[in-house]
Parts: sequence; structure tokens; C-alpha cells
Amino acid sequence: MTQWPKTSPKQEPTCLKIPHTDPEIHSAIIHRLLFHLSQAGENQQVIVVCIGTDRSTGDCLGPLVGTALARYKSPWFHLFGTLDEPVHAVNLQETLSSIYSLYDNPFVIGIDACLGQSSSVGCIQVANGPLKPGAGVHKELPPVGDIHLTGIVNVGGFMEYFVLQNTRLSLVMRLSEIIASSLHSAIKEWKARTTLFARLE
Repeated sequence: MTQWPKTSPKQEPTCLKIPHTDPEIHSAIIHRLLFHLSQAGENQQVIVVCIGTDRSTGDCLGPLVGTALARYKSPWFHLFGTLDEPVHAVNLQETLSSIYSLYDNPFVIGIDACLGQSSSVGCIQVANGPLKPGAGVHKELPPVGDIHLTGIVNVGGFMEYFVLQNTRLSLVMRLSEIIASSLHSAIKEWKARTTLFARLE
């Protein structure tokens, strides 16, 4: 569970933050992901790490995204974190160590649920840099990702574990579907572009 930092209204936005009800949400997320994926080298392996547990309704966003992505059987990225094999607080460090030993200079995309202000519940965020899993429930865990996506599933600031357990599954499912389909489309398009450019050189 990631905690999203509060920013001053005077600061320039450092990420995309969009309500899941926005009719343009898929194209907006894909566009922003393509911008961030342009940072990755042509030969870098893309690794998607979906963090969370199916033992908590609010914290199952990551495993739901991972399970949805696994159905694509995509050759364009490697996936860690599903409902059957979740990545959570207990095995996160081990999983990251395994990733960086198996893949040379991977481009990692972190995915996690997030608590935030009531007005932001239901928003999806795409941002540069790593996410900080566990911060929302006051756990010290290693940062994850060159870029990351988070879904704000409920209100933060008090009784976080209780709030997570009482999060509506329908919202978490909707967020996971949007994140999975948009991420798959973005990686597929990015790979097609890099392959085309390589052939033209």
C-alpha cells in the first residue's frame, strides 16, 4: 500500500492523475506511459512488479492487475505479482533481488494501491521514479520502479488497515482493469515503435 505525498497547488504536477470515470482515461494513461517508456533503452527488459495481497480488499489492486496482465501472455514484459503468486511485504526484497540478478539493467514498472484524500479516491496516477510500498500503513519497504502506477482506493490518514479491509471491491476491480489494459497497450505500442525504428536505422 503506497502513500501518495501531498503537493502544494503552486507546484507543477509531476505525474498524471486522472479519475477512473474520465472517458479519455485509457488514451491519457497510454500517452503518459509512452512518454515514460521513452526513457528505457531499446534493449532493456521491461519488468512489471504488482505489489499487494489478496487478503485485503483495498490492497489487492496490484495482484488483480498482475493477474489481468498474465492473461495477455505477452512476450514484451516480465511479470511479478499475481493473485496466485503475490508480491507483498514478506517477499518484496527477495523478489527485487531476484529481478536484478536475473535481468541486466531492467526497466521496472511498479504498481500498487494507494490511500489519499477523499476527493482523489478512484483516481489513477502515473509518475516517474519509484513508489514507496508500505508507506500508507507505516511499513519500511524498499522503493520499486523506474516509473510507477497507483490507484487511489480509499481515504488515508486514519485507521489504515481498517480502511483497506473496508474498501469496495468494485472500485478496485475497475481500477485494475483500466491499469492492466492501458499498460499492456502502451508497452505493445512502445515495442512496435522501437522495433520499427531499429529496422529503419
